[in-house]
Amino acid sequence: MKLYIGNKNYSSWSMRSGVLLAAFGIPFEEVMLRFDFRPGSEWNRRIAGISPTGRVPTLVEADGFTVWDTLAIAEYIADRHPEHAVWPRDLRARARARSLCAEMHAGFTRLRTVCPMNIEVFFPDVGEKLWAEDAALRADVARLDAAWSDALQAGGGPFLFGAFSAADAYFAPVAVRLSRFGLPLSDAAAAYRDALLAHPAVEDWVADAMREQDFVAEDEPYRSQR
Repeated sequence: MKLYIGNKNYSSWSMRSGVLLAAFGIPFEEVMLRFDFRPGSEWNRRIAGISPTGRVPTLVEADGFTVWDTLAIAEYIADRHPEHAVWPRDLRARARARSLCAEMHAGFTRLRTVCPMNIEVFFPDVGEKLWAEDAALRADVARLDAAWSDALQAGGGPFLFGAFSAADAYFAPVAVRLSRFGLPLSDAAAAYRDALLAHPAVEDWVADAMREQDFVAEDEPYRSQR
């Protein structure tokens, strides 16, 4: 399999699928396409032949079969590799994990808008200002904190449903955002954030992002240069 991704520093969607595959030791070839949205760019030329949506991540099998949505990729990997508990084995825990992933997939818009993914930089001053001024951001984080805390209490930790699963891969980019912007969490949610950031698959992704040393202006609302 090939997994086409964008810049590791910026692409939260790519991180979900990449971390999921790496966490379970599933072999794949990673192909990074640098974000460049200008007409005629290499990004636009290459992505047009890979993904029908023009977005990453996109998973491509050797025979050309393509899966282009993060939730669909998680489900496909779970079906293709039943030997791994990609989703929790327990029926109700599995339903809850899928519910949380779907909520993340479609929600938390304010958090994702004002605290974009940017692994290489810490913005505590920006986070403090946003926290003081943005009620919608505070509401997103409160819901996130409650969802994490409830799952951790039921599952016993250290991850949402005990062992690492697709749900944790899905929230890995959120842990990065919360840490980079210094947003406050309850003790339970903060411990989970730290456990996610310390997972080897997440640490490897973060290390690769730090080595990129790239700057994509479209993804930089708080910096004008590196």
